[in-house]
Amino acid sequence: MAVTVADARADLYGLLAAALDGETAVLAAAMCDGSLVDVAATLPVEIDASALEREDVDEEALSIAFDNLFVVPGPKYVPPIASAHRDDPSEPFESDSPFHDEGSAGELLGDPASTMSALYERAGFQPQRGEFPDHVAAQLEFLGAAARAEARALEDGDDERARAERFRTLQRETLGRLGWLDAFHEDVAAADGRDGVYTALVTVTRTVTAWHARDLEESDR
Repeated sequence: MAVTVADARADLYGLLAAALDGETAVLAAAMCDGSLVDVAATLPVEIDASALEREDVDEEALSIAFDNLFVVPGPKYVPPIASAHRDDPSEPFESDSPFHDEGSAGELLGDPASTMSALYERAGFQPQRGEFPDHVAAQLEFLGAAARAEARALEDGDDERARAERFRTLQRETLGRLGWLDAFHEDVAAADGRDGVYTALVTVTRTVTAWHARDLEESDR
């Protein structure tokens, strides 16, 4: 059972990472087959994921919406990185950017990025998604890789329990760094609309990670 759950989490995080890294074909397929709506229905809280279920999806429109929200600075742009959603500036910090004052919060490659880089290095992991270590897609990709590694260790039996716990610890640490998804979700909802596709996608992501963290906490008791 534990192996099945870990593998399912790995699959889900892989899907969410791809969708939040701009792979609109992956997101479109998940919308057409209803898989993300099915995930939302299994969560112990009720969330509105109806925007993620469509019989036909305009991938071009989906791609444009993604770029406007997460790629191209503009009126709807929401940075998909943890550093941008900090309340306090990282220290030390220097920037030549004319759009950011030294000593103010929200800098590029702040403390969240360095923390995630150290975590990846410790695990021997090199993210393939996201432009920055604290990009939401990179963090989700890492969660998926750690969950998959946990599943394989569990399959190897009692001798590998310690290795499985190591990968669970990596998941705990990463989930503990995702509190910024609350602010990210609010900003996406404001830009995309409460019934927008990406609002629903981030709603699912935020809720899935929160309940995963709770499951791990309860398993430690």
